[in-house]
Amino acid sequence: MSVTTSVAASPEAVPVRAGPGLWRRTRGLLLALIVPLLLLAFWHYAVKAGMTRLIPSPAEVAEYMVDFAVGGIWDDAFSATLHIHLLASMSRVYGGFALAALVAVPLGILIGRNETVRALLDPFLQLMRPIPVTAWLPLSMILFGLGPKSAFFLVFLGAFYPILLNTVFGVRSVEKRLFEAASMLGCTGSAQFTRVVLPGALPSIFTGLRLGLGLAWFVIVVGEMTGVPQGLGAVIMDGRTLSRTELVICGMIVIGIAGFVSDRIVVMLMNRLLRWSPSHHG
Repeated sequence: MSVTTSVAASPEAVPVRAGPGLWRRTRGLLLALIVPLLLLAFWHYAVKAGMTRLIPSPAEVAEYMVDFAVGGIWDDAFSATLHIHLLASMSRVYGGFALAALVAVPLGILIGRNETVRALLDPFLQLMRPIPVTAWLPLSMILFGLGPKSAFFLVFLGAFYPILLNTVFGVRSVEKRLFEAASMLGCTGSAQFTRVVLPGALPSIFTGLRLGLGLAWFVIVVGEMTGVPQGLGAVIMDGRTLSRTELVICGMIVIGIAGFVSDRIVVMLMNRLLRWSPSHHG
């Protein structure tokens, strides 16, 4: 055997190339950074050029964000309180969202599968759905008083309808031929629910969960206008009252990051549970 052949056959001589998955992730990350960086640049130069006097620069917001998180710069009432407000908002968002999911998913499956239940509940739900969450704010304060219970109720209400409607849509979208095929294979009765209905509806259910969780973070600002002392919505309202725009922006940024991380968690769970689906590409 020649030396050339030996070297070519050696494992160490084979070049290692990055897989397409790594390149796609890197490319996706780079593309995702373009718009935020452009907005930061526009924001910086707009403040520097004097286009607005009420908005602080990105550097000033970053400085206050550090103080909001760990303190040591301004040492005011909001210094080093980020974790307190974030945990308070997370408990209301995830609690209200979890309750909404526990109610909306079974109810949506029932409405989607049962004509009588659909005829009974669908008109009422369609009547209530257009009412904005902000319209429920005064009533929630009357029913639950000022404080966390009102915020919890409003978050529940904001997350409920997207989950419910997408669950109903997913259940009703399951093709009838799948039921026929399942019956031919001996899958009948309640077994069709776990083998046909639930797997077929899962993509739509997860879409509803993503929308519901996003709206839960959206609604938390309104929910925490009900007199709660702690929470990111309360921080934003305090910042508005005190004319501290940097505090308002910090609260907005934290809500955006928390909402994004929450959505990624749901997507990871969705990707794991829907690996079997040929139409699902993560």
